[in-house]
Amino acid sequence: MSKPPKDTRPRRMSGSKPSAPKRGRRTPKAEQDNATRMMHKKVKTARGRKISSKLWIERQINDPYVREAQIKGYRSRAAFKLEELDDKFNLLKHDSLVVDLGCAPGGWVQIALKRGAKRVVGIDILPVDMVAGADLIEYDFMEEDAPEKIKSYLDASPDVVLSDLAANTTGHKQTDHLKTVALVEAAADFAMRTLRPGGHFASKVFQGGAEFSLLNELKSRFQTVKHFKPDSSRKGSPEIYLVALNLQNPKTD
Repeated sequence: MSKPPKDTRPRRMSGSKPSAPKRGRRTPKAEQDNATRMMHKKVKTARGRKISSKLWIERQINDPYVREAQIKGYRSRAAFKLEELDDKFNLLKHDSLVVDLGCAPGGWVQIALKRGAKRVVGIDILPVDMVAGADLIEYDFMEEDAPEKIKSYLDASPDVVLSDLAANTTGHKQTDHLKTVALVEAAADFAMRTLRPGGHFASKVFQGGAEFSLLNELKSRFQTVKHFKPDSSRKGSPEIYLVALNLQNPKTD
């Protein structure tokens, strides 16, 4: 008698896993996209790139204010700091004459114009690309003739003097602090000498705020002097802003 044909089908052994692939839940594409957007983006360390540079690039990529500045066409994320300062203290009134010390790259100039300033003069020792509606001067505001040069563009004394200046750091904490203090003092002196009565001054400062002697002088000349830290200032950053409102006693000596 002939034997029945051999069964060649694979047999499942007792206790073994099924050979068919396990069915599972697939994440819809929309959810995958959202998950990707929510992930913190990291930058690979390229040959020759310092870790500090890598971290700076990574921070920029993941900073929502950097992204928003790009969307709105602002030249820097610092533009949002001036918006917050103006919302809080009403610095930029319609038809104001504004001076921006250390204006590069131009973000504060853009906001001053957007908020209704009549004339804006930006001054910096670095070249700054043109901003429509503003006068930009490549010059050192600490030069003796700088105040008159700026007034010649405005045809009057300014209503507002702004400064987002920061000294180039050396890595030596005490030296960097002294350089920053010197810049703030120079900006404040410029404001007290050039502002019209009733004018306003706002400047970046660091650590504990303005030095005691400078703070006392500002309080003797302005009606109100306050410190303020915008939400758009990075967490962990020592920067805060000094705001002096309504100049009562201009400096003339």
